[in-house]
Amino acid sequence: MSLPWKLAVWALVCLGSVAAAAQPSDQLRAERVLGPEWKKMARTAGMVFSGTVLSVEASPANDQALPTIQMKLRVERAIAGVEAGQVLPIREWAGAWSMHRPMHAGEHVLLLLYSPSSLGFTSPVNGALGQIALDASATRVAAPLSRNGRKTGGVPGAETVSVLQLERAIRNAREE
Repeated sequence: MSLPWKLAVWALVCLGSVAAAAQPSDQLRAERVLGPEWKKMARTAGMVFSGTVLSVEASPANDQALPTIQMKLRVERAIAGVEAGQVLPIREWAGAWSMHRPMHAGEHVLLLLYSPSSLGFTSPVNGALGQIALDASATRVAAPLSRNGRKTGGVPGAETVSVLQLERAIRNAREE
């Protein structure tokens, strides 16, 4: 083997070992953000993606229907069960909506959602844990905010976790 080929092979081996070393770090970050049951959540979710909330509308109960929240989200990073660029309508029972932080138009989120039920309803896996607010660039987990908009203690260092790191960890967990 000539010297350039040896260098190329050596470089590939080094890159492979760096990629393998990054995996545990991604898993630790996923656990920090999603909690200790994050692998189970990743496997349970029927739809996993990051995207932008386009609209949120409440529909009150009537004689034939439950009170619902209807959202539209644009998928930016498709991880499972959706396609990038898709505008996804989400229907959630208003009672489940009250179990996690309300979402607002323009917000960037990473969602792990159950597969839609036979009635077309879904919600985040493990409630609030399956809904992660992202920063304005949609590339990192947002620092946790309280109801008055101030930073809370939240998960220490969560804002240092990138969407790409969570995506790699989630994809890996779904393949195990």
